[in-house]
Amino acid sequence: MKILIATILFLTSMTAIINASDTTVLKYLVREPKIKTAHPPVLILLHGVGSNEEDLFSFANQLPDKYLIISARAPISLGGNSFAWYQVDFSTGKPVFNFQQEEESRTILIKFISQIKEKYSVNSNEIYLCGFSQGAIMSYSIGLTRPDLVKGIAVMSGRLLEEIKPLMASKDKLQSLKVFISHGTNDNTLPIQYARDANVFLKTVNINPTYKEYQEEHTISNAMLADLINWLK
Repeated sequence: MKILIATILFLTSMTAIINASDTTVLKYLVREPKIKTAHPPVLILLHGVGSNEEDLFSFANQLPDKYLIISARAPISLGGNSFAWYQVDFSTGKPVFNFQQEEESRTILIKFISQIKEKYSVNSNEIYLCGFSQGAIMSYSIGLTRPDLVKGIAVMSGRLLEEIKPLMASKDKLQSLKVFISHGTNDNTLPIQYARDANVFLKTVNINPTYKEYQEEHTISNAMLADLINWLK
């Protein structure tokens, strides 16, 4: 799912490399911190189904200067330059997905976070996930099951899987997790009710999300991006 953003920055203007031959479990793009520190905070971007690591990376240079920005490619190839964290079918009107693949991708992401921590000597207490659509779903899954790994998650046009709730960490471990939820009220792919339900549910487990709605479809608007940047700051 490609993202429509009014202002697109060209990759050639970025300090970026693709680690095609890296030893990490996922391929990725990286923007080094513009403010150099010994142990920078890191923001890991997770794209939606059918897309790739270049999608969210298109706005990497607009994100706060202090962060090491990592844009990961999902492990499941759908053909061409399209990838997914798990396969999903929308033919019934509601998403029907492969939970085994989701579990496998979750395990891979956990290992990937550890590899990024080791490779870049980042601040282990300042690791954030930011995902769109299926990437947002994966952000929920990692953040709620392993809050020891991440300080916060930014969820853009996603949903919280019911299958994740029994696997969640305890309330006392979740209370320090920071959550940003943003969603379009005209989203016909993952309707706004998913975001509203997640916002209500998270408050029952001691999480008080920053919650934003926009008159948008299944996309990242300029307003959504601006609110994300403010939250990251």
